[in-house]
Amino acid sequence: MGGAAVPDGQRGDDEDDRGGLRAALGGLTTRGRSFLAAGVAAAACAYVLGQADLLRVGLLLATLPLICVLVLHRTRYRVATSRLLTPQRVEAGSEARVQLRMENVSKLPTGLLMLQDHVPYMLGPRPRFVLDRVEAGGRREVSYRVRSDLRGRFPLGPLQLRLNDPFGMCELTRSFSAYDTLTVVPRTEALPPVKLSGEASGHGDGRQRSLALAGDDDIIPRAYRHGDDLRRVHWRSTARYGELMVRREEQPQRARCTVLLDTRGIAYQGVGPDAAFEWAVSGAASSLVHMLERGYAVRLVTDTGSSVPGEGSEGFAASAQDSAESAGLMMDTLAVVDHSEGGSLSRASDMLRSGDEGLLIAFLGDLDEEQAALAARMRGRAGAAVAFVLDSGSWLTGGTASGAVEDRIQQLRDAGWTALAVPPGARLADLWQQAAGVRAESAAETYGGWS
Repeated sequence: MGGAAVPDGQRGDDEDDRGGLRAALGGLTTRGRSFLAAGVAAAACAYVLGQADLLRVGLLLATLPLICVLVLHRTRYRVATSRLLTPQRVEAGSEARVQLRMENVSKLPTGLLMLQDHVPYMLGPRPRFVLDRVEAGGRREVSYRVRSDLRGRFPLGPLQLRLNDPFGMCELTRSFSAYDTLTVVPRTEALPPVKLSGEASGHGDGRQRSLALAGDDDIIPRAYRHGDDLRRVHWRSTARYGELMVRREEQPQRARCTVLLDTRGIAYQGVGPDAAFEWAVSGAASSLVHMLERGYAVRLVTDTGSSVPGEGSEGFAASAQDSAESAGLMMDTLAVVDHSEGGSLSRASDMLRSGDEGLLIAFLGDLDEEQAALAARMRGRAGAAVAFVLDSGSWLTGGTASGAVEDRIQQLRDAGWTALAVPPGARLADLWQQAAGVRAESAAETYGGWS
């Protein structure tokens, strides 16, 4: 953030100047108002009693705060400020550092200044800093830290500059217009490097590879590029096209993973950092980060049918170079995701049945029989599907999952899902390990491994 303030309130016409003077009068502190009231009262008593000395005292008391207002109003200097937020995206429960820099760009030294930055109450108390005299061209730097246990996007600013006279009679406030935004993303949990059973050998880290050539008749050459190995030159194609052609190398194909987050408001009970919905959001974030680190092309889908990042082939990231940007987009989405008003998973079901999803990881809330059937059909063309089902009622009471939840989980398993109930306060890493074990024991068809 950058800006400049003119504490004297330089005006283009007399009307603006009078308005600034009225604002300065409104900045009288309690001390200034007390002096003014005492001076008026003393002058009135002196007039009634005929005491000239008391009149002089009254005039002094009443004039002093007015002189301070006029001097503070007419003081002319300029101040530039900037804000540096590091980092701009943090996990819930982590701290970010805000550094403020103030520079006196005028030719006059300043008086006593107070900097105050507007911070939402979720991030902590409002920071205030008192700066003594700043010489002409001088610079001061201060910093503070912010922390939130709640995810979201929080504005920082605008920065306010308060000016005081030496006697503390008057206080004026000038505000800058710029602000920064702190994004607090869900907490993520490190997941163990487990794999689904049936992983084909040679596909390390879940990647599939396809050869661009299978013999001389199937060669797909390309033009020679500087740095290519001359041993890969394909002379037959070179003669045909009249320019140097080389054989294509083995082309990697990124394995796909879709993370489905159920955000239906009717599927969750309770609020707060320890609620079932927050666990589901945090679980989705952990899964996204883990699969991206393993080299998967990942996308986030919600029950509303929205997909992030939404670019590339069918919503997946277009290339490995897009992973960092895609991760940022998905985490920003999870930072502000809230309950949806819908009551059905039909939109998500329609999206997931439209193409090859690769590995499907779902975080589901309360399911009735109809929604469980919809979720079962999402198995579709996914190579492997894992569901973490939350019984929000048990999260409120701290009990075990109800029989109805066990029936829904069995319904998903019958459709080919690896489905697990999520007890209150469970660690996703433990469930992740458990899901791999269940898959190794019961699944006959796998995608090639998730890790």
